[in-house]
Amino acid sequence: MTVGLDHYLVVSAVLFCLGLLGVVTRRSLIVMYMGLELMLNAANLALVAFSHFNADLHGQILVFFIITVAAAEVAVGLALIVALYRKRQTTDATDFTGLKL
Repeated sequence: MTVGLDHYLVVSAVLFCLGLLGVVTRRSLIVMYMGLELMLNAANLALVAFSHFNADLHGQILVFFIITVAAAEVAVGLALIVALYRKRQTTDATDFTGLKL
């Protein structure tokens, strides 16, 4: 049995759905953030799979740039979550409704 493009896309879709489920059902900022990162990695997996099966390296090079931006996003996002936790002593998203304009 050979692993084809459809197998990679199914794994990518399952990972994306798991990330979406984590974002929608949980109220902890950490779990929501992990779900967003899982969704981003699922999209990266699909992009690499398409790039590999089309014999074009441009998609794989783009994934390296996406991972670089995601690393910066993680640093900023976790710093914001830590700052909010120090201010409010909670990471529950429903407790931050007072931050709206």
